[in-house]
Amino acid sequence: MTGGNAIRGTRVGSGPAVGEAERGESAPRKRVDYWCANGHHSTPSFALDAEVPDQWDCPRCGLPAGQDRNDPPPARRNEPFKSHLAYVKERRSEEDGMAILDEALAKLRERTGR
Repeated sequence: MTGGNAIRGTRVGSGPAVGEAERGESAPRKRVDYWCANGHHSTPSFALDAEVPDQWDCPRCGLPAGQDRNDPPPARRNEPFKSHLAYVKERRSEEDGMAILDEALAKLRERTGR
């Protein structure tokens, strides 16, 4: 037998008096249609006074979706993963890299006494 103070079969917000009278009036809304490049259709709702975005992420495939069914926005370009070395090579030339390496090696040799 369980304790006598257990409340069973209830959860927060449940009960007979839960409705608009308890929560207040919901804001007036408008639904906006969006289509992605894969042809998926979604209709999120926004408050009437909210600014509606030009693009919305498709909940099915994640592509950007626009309000024009015949001209959906193109898929975002995925940037390939770049290593730290790739970013360094974008900023520095081969000669700059060799000069920095020679300077670092000279400091190291000076510290170790070679």
